[in-house]
Amino acid sequence: MNIPPVTDALLEVDGRVALLTLNRDDVRNALTGTQLIEDIVGVAEWVNRCDDVSVLVITGAGAAFSAGGNVKDMAGRSGDFAGDVAEVAQRYRRGIQRIPLALCEVEVPVIAAVNGAAIGAGFDLANMADIRLASRRARFGETFLNLGIIPGDGGAWLMQRLIGYQQAFELTLTGRIVSADEAKALGIVLDVVEPEHLLPTALDLAGRIAAQPPKALRLTKRLMKMAQRMELKDFLDLCASFQGMCHNEAEHLEAVHRMLKE
Repeated sequence: MNIPPVTDALLEVDGRVALLTLNRDDVRNALTGTQLIEDIVGVAEWVNRCDDVSVLVITGAGAAFSAGGNVKDMAGRSGDFAGDVAEVAQRYRRGIQRIPLALCEVEVPVIAAVNGAAIGAGFDLANMADIRLASRRARFGETFLNLGIIPGDGGAWLMQRLIGYQQAFELTLTGRIVSADEAKALGIVLDVVEPEHLLPTALDLAGRIAAQPPKALRLTKRLMKMAQRMELKDFLDLCASFQGMCHNEAEHLEAVHRMLKE
């Protein structure tokens, strides 16, 4: 297995689980002004090429999961936030907007282990995962409007699909910070655990998912995603085709034989 290089993150593989740790605690794992965009996009594309990986876990090193955009760069109209309207728009398209497009195409389950503050684009990054687990220290905030900007990385599209329009509207328009427990009550996170249990819990869940037959696992994630945008009849036709593929895979017969022996 050829593990791709990363610059501002750490990438480890244990069995069929890949763990990507955002590693710029000095800037609270800000996505802009670092190489984290390139790291996340690169790992997302690698996972799709690597048949040996069945689950991707994303977490943050240090106090924050991710602070999103670098506010100091915003204040100085520098970096990703420099230039006129067309220049800024182009930087968004060629920069941070590549993350939702890349993670949306990841063929394996993605688990976000939210260790601390997930603010702005950091909150949206967590919402790009299939499952979110939170440390009790985690905090979530769709805080763009507090800074006089809009969610430029797809946050307004993502959150309402998770928790409904009204709840997402309130969080986005107030920009208030949500505790881990409230995030669970809203349906943003699956569970809240003590900080020392976060990564073990996420990796345990990832390991249980990764133990499933790998080809059927990837097809099942595709089905779950496509079900969100397909009519039932068309979806059932797709299910029939995917099922035909599964019945002709060696992993299917191996799984059946294991079950018959139990």
